[in-house]
Amino acid sequence: MIELIGTNAGVVWNALNNGGKMTLKALKKATKIKAEKDMYAALGWLAKEGKLVFEETAGEMYVSLA
Repeated sequence: MIELIGTNAGVVWNALNNGGKMTLKALKKATKIKAEKDMYAALGWLAKEGKLVFEETAGEMYVSLA
């Protein structure tokens, strides 16, 4: 499971590196990570490493690289 989380974290990082700031919905679509739990685990991994910035605007959550 840890390996899957790490792999997904890399996919998320690459999507944000290429696409810039995105909503969580757009990020899920860009990464093609199907399970929400897998997406949130990857986001948690990157957030713990200090690599993400979260911003809420008009009720929508955005994420970008730090």
